Amino acid sequence: MVENIRVVNNAVYSNGLTQNCQNLNGSIEEKLDELRALMGKAEGDPLRIVGIGAGAWGSVFTALLQDGYGHLREKVLIRIWRRHGRTVDKATAEQLFEVINSREDVLRRLIRRCAYLKYVEARLGDRTLFADEILKDGFCLNMIQTPLCPLKVVTNLQEAVWDADIVINGLPSTETKEIFEEISWYWKERITVPIIISLAKGVQAELDPETRIITPTQMINRATGVPMENILYLGGPNIAAEIYNKEYANARICGAEKWRKPLANFLRQPHFIVWDNGDLVTHEIMGGLKNVYAIGAGMVAALTNESATSKSVYFAHCTSEMIFITHLLAEEPERLAGPLLADTYVTLLKGRNAWYGQQLAKGELTPEMGDSIKGKGMIQGVSAVKAFYELLNQSSLSVLHPEENKPVAPVELCPILKMLYKILISREFRVKAILQALTDETMNDPRDRIEIAQSHVFYRPSLLGQKP
Repeated sequence: MVENIRVVNNAVYSNGLTQNCQNLNGSIEEKLDELRALMGKAEGDPLRIVGIGAGAWGSVFTALLQDGYGHLREKVLIRIWRRHGRTVDKATAEQLFEVINSREDVLRRLIRRCAYLKYVEARLGDRTLFADEILKDGFCLNMIQTPLCPLKVVTNLQEAVWDADIVINGLPSTETKEIFEEISWYWKERITVPIIISLAKGVQAELDPETRIITPTQMINRATGVPMENILYLGGPNIAAEIYNKEYANARICGAEKWRKPLANFLRQPHFIVWDNGDLVTHEIMGGLKNVYAIGAGMVAALTNESATSKSVYFAHCTSEMIFITHLLAEEPERLAGPLLADTYVTLLKGRNAWYGQQLAKGELTPEMGDSIKGKGMIQGVSAVKAFYELLNQSSLSVLHPEENKPVAPVELCPILKMLYKILISREFRVKAILQALTDETMNDPRDRIEIAQSHVFYRPSLLGQKP
């Protein structure tokens, strides 16, 4: 990694961008120095950055930082935590071996590190590899086709986080609360307050004492007591493997101005543009919402043999439901339209949630198999379906039905969300029922749903734990 930075003067990316690495290195060190100064780091005291969770996006994000800043060892230390004990099965070991031998740079690196032989033995079934072990060599178990740079891996959570200045939350939303409650025990003696950047796209519904939605940043705040000013969310229309392969991408970091602007500058790379925004919670919620409808899109694509017409019908209905829901959750929903549609678009094209829907429709997977899938990790959309359904099924949030002229829970105007809940959560219907939701003669024109949302005072700040 260090050799590549110093030897190659001009990097040519797969998207056609070029960047003079010597100039880039200079600006990289300046950006690091600016962030160190803002955080009050003294000379000789390195900035400590820790990734928590080693799924595809968490691993890639940490690897991007390692690639960009890892050579400045006296100024920054970058590491990643993942649990020990997850084994790599023989079939995956065989795939790893093929990937290694197809990439000369990876092959040479492993030979230099005296690590190649263990992959040979694993391919033959003579040795068991572990997920944390291969991560040290640059392989994420959920994304083995895309080798990363070698990473410093820590399997002891206390060791990983106790002195961290910046923590990257790469955990699924369903695990965030539990892990950060444990982390809070290791921070009881801390004097300084860390910065936390959450990558998690998922939500939970809280129905008591009042109906509201809970996001990962709010879970972290509750679990650790770290003020919301120091907790940020980063998201965007991103596919992890493509970002690591230097495809042009962008994202937003959302949160308090004190940290979001310097962090946006710190994280920005020639191929990965990071903007900043102050609206943390609604951006975070929208990141979870698109996963819901991506699962249904995968189902429709598989059930209709990739019919463009059927997929466009589904897209019209699902986007109208998302717009409807957005009006409930955001005071100025039009500002979210672009980011939400972009994130939805990329997820429908190549995201794991759409893939999951396709596998369900093909019979390769069933809802009973759970939402943690080998080689893919956690399918965040499943828990999000449950959360949004439970949230919008509350009669206290009732809206006027356009035809029946009576108050109904908002979910009654979201037939796709209702059907996804009945397929994935209550399991009242099989996957094919998603097509029934599209062909139901009583279903309103998608435009009507948008008009309902736009013609009423829909915004419910209480859903986000805010006062009207």
